[in-house]
Amino acid sequence: MIEIKDVAKRYMMGKVEVEALRGVSLKVRAGEFVSVMGPSGSGKSTLMNVIGCLDRPTTGSYQLEGVEMSGMDDNELAHVRNRRIGFVFQTFNLLPRLSALKNVELPMIYSGVHAKERRARALTLLERVGLGERAFHNPTELSGGQQQRVAIARALINSPAMLLADEPTGNLDSRAGAEIIEMFKELNAGGMTLVMVTHDKGVGMSAKRLLWLKDGLIESDEAVS
Repeated sequence: MIEIKDVAKRYMMGKVEVEALRGVSLKVRAGEFVSVMGPSGSGKSTLMNVIGCLDRPTTGSYQLEGVEMSGMDDNELAHVRNRRIGFVFQTFNLLPRLSALKNVELPMIYSGVHAKERRARALTLLERVGLGERAFHNPTELSGGQQQRVAIARALINSPAMLLADEPTGNLDSRAGAEIIEMFKELNAGGMTLVMVTHDKGVGMSAKRLLWLKDGLIESDEAVS
């Protein structure tokens, strides 16, 4: 699914060059559930941005499903993000003036799906995440856990090859966070590939594989028992 070889990522902060990734190599097979942990500044978010085609590596190779991503232009990367990758963020990133249903429909609008099919698919996914009765509520009328469920439904709407989650429980209480992790486990049991960045070790240990980053390098890569 994912094959990263010797990826480095450098940024300029004023006149200072910052090396966020320093030659990372990584393989993730289809159907794996991987958590990425490490201290602040270790390169977790940069690695996630590269995997999610939100950023290009400065050097090195990134292949998704056997296709090289690093040489694609912005339009090609946007197409990959829309069709092959689902994103779940700490802050949910829902549009506050749109209903849960309309938020879930959004990625399909960019994919050119007909309105009737958009509605049917979005309602089905909201039912799947336990929010069928809240489909016409705006995000401000939903709890944090419910908003994250809407975000997960939106991430799944185009049947992506993998789901990327960046601190998905960071804004939730422990109960809501546990419910989201259980949902991820169910998705993974159904064959979904998941890569999750988290600072919470308890959340990180819920995955089947744990990567620990430090100073832009993978310090450890272990199976979770």
